[in-house]
Amino acid sequence: MVKMVAVEFGCTVAVLFSLLIIGKADVYIVTIEGEPIISYQGGVDGFEATAVESDEKIDTTSESVTSYARHLESKHDMLLGMLFEEGSYQKLYSYQHLINGFAVHISHEQAETLMHAPGVKSVERDWKVKRLTTHTPQFLGLPTGVWPTGGGFDRAGEDIVIGFVDSGIYPHHPSFASPNIDPYGPVPKYRGKCEVDPDTKRNFCNGKIIGAHHFAKAAIAAGVFNPSIDFDSPMDGDGHGSHTAAIAAGNNGIPVRMRGHEFGKASGMAPRARIAVYKALYRLFGGFVADVVAAIDQAVYDGVDILSLSVGPNSPPATTKTTYLNPFDATLLSAVKAGVFVAQAAGNGGPFPKTLVSYSPWIASVAAAIDDRRYKNHLTLGNGKLLAGLGLSPSTHPNQTYTLVAANDVLLDSSVVKYSASDCQKPEVLNKNLVQGNILLCGYSFNFVVGTASIKKVSETAKSLGAIGFVLVVENVSPGTKFDPVPVGVPGILITDVERSMDLIDYYNISTVRDWTGRVKSFKATGSIGNGLTPILHKSAPQVAIFSARGPNIKDFSFQEADLLKPDILAPGSLIWAAWSPNGTDEPDYVGEGFAMISGTSMAAPHIAGIAALIKQKHPRWSPSAIKSALMTTSTTMDRAGRPLQAQQYSETQAIKFVSATPFDYGSGHVDPRAALDPGLIFDAGYQDYLGFLCTTPGINSNEIKKYTNSPCNYTMVRPSNFNSPSITVAHLVKSQTVTRRVTNVAQEETYVITTRMSPAVAIEASPRAMTLRPGASRKFSVTLTVRSVTGSYSFGEVMMKGSRGHKVRIPVVAMGYQR
Repeated sequence: MVKMVAVEFGCTVAVLFSLLIIGKADVYIVTIEGEPIISYQGGVDGFEATAVESDEKIDTTSESVTSYARHLESKHDMLLGMLFEEGSYQKLYSYQHLINGFAVHISHEQAETLMHAPGVKSVERDWKVKRLTTHTPQFLGLPTGVWPTGGGFDRAGEDIVIGFVDSGIYPHHPSFASPNIDPYGPVPKYRGKCEVDPDTKRNFCNGKIIGAHHFAKAAIAAGVFNPSIDFDSPMDGDGHGSHTAAIAAGNNGIPVRMRGHEFGKASGMAPRARIAVYKALYRLFGGFVADVVAAIDQAVYDGVDILSLSVGPNSPPATTKTTYLNPFDATLLSAVKAGVFVAQAAGNGGPFPKTLVSYSPWIASVAAAIDDRRYKNHLTLGNGKLLAGLGLSPSTHPNQTYTLVAANDVLLDSSVVKYSASDCQKPEVLNKNLVQGNILLCGYSFNFVVGTASIKKVSETAKSLGAIGFVLVVENVSPGTKFDPVPVGVPGILITDVERSMDLIDYYNISTVRDWTGRVKSFKATGSIGNGLTPILHKSAPQVAIFSARGPNIKDFSFQEADLLKPDILAPGSLIWAAWSPNGTDEPDYVGEGFAMISGTSMAAPHIAGIAALIKQKHPRWSPSAIKSALMTTSTTMDRAGRPLQAQQYSETQAIKFVSATPFDYGSGHVDPRAALDPGLIFDAGYQDYLGFLCTTPGINSNEIKKYTNSPCNYTMVRPSNFNSPSITVAHLVKSQTVTRRVTNVAQEETYVITTRMSPAVAIEASPRAMTLRPGASRKFSVTLTVRSVTGSYSFGEVMMKGSRGHKVRIPVVAMGYQR
């Protein structure tokens, strides 16, 4: 059946055909003409302007905002109702605040119809996102250098609301408890609501947790949502969301107890900050952009100050060429326009170049560092050899050795055919009489890599069979396999080096007496396991973690390099202890636990979100770009020993080695919270600056920019390298180019001397060489880059501004010369 209808939309009348649904349905994100609330400046009869100036919050309680929001939603419903028969589509969300559009579940044919409907700007099929998976407050100097300036840890982050778009939260964790003494008061600026747990009927909020929503309509429409596993509520069914929230804003001094040992006290970066939960990620499938955009839209509407995003796309959007322009990044641009600071994980695709999943200048893209705490252990063999390994475990009895028995040699006869028992996941297939009182040797199989086997289960197997401890042996390893220490309650160690593993296997085979069938007659190999519970503190920290995504940044999905440095900054992201959800299955070694120690840029981003909250608390009127500038210009490129930062990299044999790090590894450097509170100068930028960056980037169509921003292009910036970021990047330097920057003094009157340095292939010069700025004053300076020799590789350098009152402002410079 074909139905002919007349459609009136905007000022256009057209006759369109609505097709019967045929073929598979998908979720599509649709943007339409007309300004969203954040940029509507009036012009529609009966509706007052709702636009805000750059970096201002929306007053969502005003009649003008609520009535215009209803108007936009009715337009969405009218368009769909006129195009399609009732029941042939399902609208999932109306987006009104940051972008004007909706998410809808329709067939491919209906999507084609929508694409050609008057007033429709874009129709994009939804795509998936993934998670980018506490000693760090001390490592970063917060207790002594930062928290006292805000009134101590019990005031650090007071009344700042951090929104987390993640996998939810476990509200009963002590890291999120509301204090009995000095309880939280109301935060009038925050208007978020709290969902009720459908099982317990308890509210998710408690004063510390101030808002809790979940978004799953796109996941449900895609047929992948399982409420019994994923929880149809803000409850964290994964662990990831609780972990990130605790890193940024968890309570101070929470004992981290596991397996009978206390690993220290956990604390968030801003322990007095409030937590607002916007669950849009799920344990089995990750998430969908339509749900994530709805979560961000709601968070900004509710009034969060900071957004922490440990989420990135699985792959580039199907219909978008430009990295900066898609519904996700466009929504974040509007969030920043509304005064919200956004920290996003840079991605876990390192150490390979161009692996970033966070591209845009309005976002703080965070790389992951290894901090100074390392856990190591060792196995001592009866022949005197000492084998290094990983194992967060107690030692075997001092001055005593124990017999080693391999799992394959202690099988119960009936189980030989049924199971491969070497990974020690099934205690019922092993002979308890032969294991009891001995050290059990197990093999690290591919099952551990895919998560169907766990070190936790090996520990449980050893304990249930009465073993003194266990050794897990890696006999072969895939390139890039990452091993993290796991806390266990019995002595245990993972031998990760294949050569050391072969030493152990050779010793065991030589020492073990067998009959002619291969059956063991007597076990003669012995050994002992060391204490792996005490961390070793290294002065070589911080270092860039192997998995942390690397630059250069790209401007499109043809991997053309951008005139914008990414990542922006480096923060701790390796082996981070924080809260965990007992329901969580994201990490098989921490199932049922209250804490987990995991790694990823997912862990680095909330460090920056929490530190940004401390800056926002001290400087409440600062824009998101001012906060980002303060973090970047005060960061360090030196480690604790005063040497240049190093980055983990793979050697030719796929072993991990250390190389000199560059801005493509760490951005501006490793965060220094104490210095960031008092940066001296800031490089500020607003909405018009971001538009100028987009408009002057070659290859971006101005119509595409207008489609996503509702704004005409402004070309006064001339080149994207002139965007006022606290870094300089010229990806294609021909002969000579001059870039300009504008700094604003946020301290007392000060005179700054400007110096530059650059690797020899590119000459660098700054003008003027000195300038004096009064409080609040702004001044421009220029930096000229000139090609000296064409090397086919990037040159790195910096501009340093040293103030007469002690402030030091440093920005990285990156350029590749193409022609002299």
